[in-house]
Amino acid sequence: MLDLVAGFIFLTTLMTWFNYKFLKLPPAIGVMVTALLLSVALQIVTAMGYPILELHMQKLIASLDFSTILMTWFLPALLFAGALHVNLNDLRSYKWAIGLLATVGVLISTVVVGVLAYYMAQFIGWQVSFLYCLLFGALISPTDPIAVMGILKTSGAPKPMRMVIVGESLFNDGTAVVVFSILIGILMLGHTPTPSDITVLFLQEAVGGIVYGVVLGTIGFMMLRTIDQHQVSVMLTLAIVFGGSALATKLHVSSPIAMVVVGLIIGNHGRNLAMSENSRRYVDGLWELIDDVLNSLLFTLIGLELLLLPFTWVHIGAGLVLAVVVLMSRVLTVSPAILLMRMRHRGDRQITKGTIRTLSWGGLRGGVSVALALSLPLGEQRDLVLTLTYIVVLASILVQGLTIGKLVKLLFGEKKPKAIPENL
Repeated sequence: MLDLVAGFIFLTTLMTWFNYKFLKLPPAIGVMVTALLLSVALQIVTAMGYPILELHMQKLIASLDFSTILMTWFLPALLFAGALHVNLNDLRSYKWAIGLLATVGVLISTVVVGVLAYYMAQFIGWQVSFLYCLLFGALISPTDPIAVMGILKTSGAPKPMRMVIVGESLFNDGTAVVVFSILIGILMLGHTPTPSDITVLFLQEAVGGIVYGVVLGTIGFMMLRTIDQHQVSVMLTLAIVFGGSALATKLHVSSPIAMVVVGLIIGNHGRNLAMSENSRRYVDGLWELIDDVLNSLLFTLIGLELLLLPFTWVHIGAGLVLAVVVLMSRVLTVSPAILLMRMRHRGDRQITKGTIRTLSWGGLRGGVSVALALSLPLGEQRDLVLTLTYIVVLASILVQGLTIGKLVKLLFGEKKPKAIPENL
């Protein structure tokens, strides 16, 4: 296992260097593009009669449990790192818009995407049940916090947009996981759960994650206040995130939601009230490094997954159509939230006509969707959903991710983006 991890880190490092030296794309996207190029190159070599390299790489990727790695370890750590520098007062200012997008928005998108995906599958002739189409709608609806925060660091988007997109992406995966879990329950049990079952599941996953995060964050804050030693402070944050995530899995509460809450508490109270300047510098530096490294590893995994999925031109065409459908559903869910923002912030000139376009285009899909698709029961329908999910995610990251900065500049001018380490 250690050899596997070492080899994967070595490969990711080479891809990071290649992007920095030659492609010069945003780090996460550049690493993914490099991994895609490697995947395509291996397939070309295989077509020339030398399959050994592709077979070896396929074995390497297949041995990694992408879903568990992302949902249990990568995502909680990345969410904590992202929430660590989110100003709680700013987040509170846009709580209604964020809450609407992270809950009602996910539900609307699930239904719209699921229905349209079902009719498209029927038109093509694929035998896909309506329930699987709804599962696809649920797993593709949440915006990916990892991809979103990485792009927003350099896009120069106005503050209200940054706060809404980041706040939504930090919390909406919890809603998506609850909806996804309910639909999986229907699939496995063969009948619709009662309203009380749905309520219990929501309370356990989402509300339980919030309560657990508050308790864990408060304990961490109190412990940090008792010391003034940067090594211990750093170790405490590592223990809180990784130990807390492991315990959350045992308690069956949402570890991503819990780590967002912990990050907000440590970032807004722990950094300011329980750490010296020296400790704060080391903690910030560590989590910035962890954020960058895990992002690179994650996007390498996404790029190399191409080697394991069966693609045809029909799959690619259908996936691109669904990418447009997902984008259109994003517009439907963003518009009400922006109207609410304008009513509550009438004097804020940054909530301009370009806000809906920017929020819609900035709603990237990423590793969370791929991880949920991989958790589906094995079968032909699962393979189809996974392939379509992968195509939509690639289209979202490559097209929207590489152009969101240009859209922001087009709509709001050529101002140089400011650094966003302290207040998103």
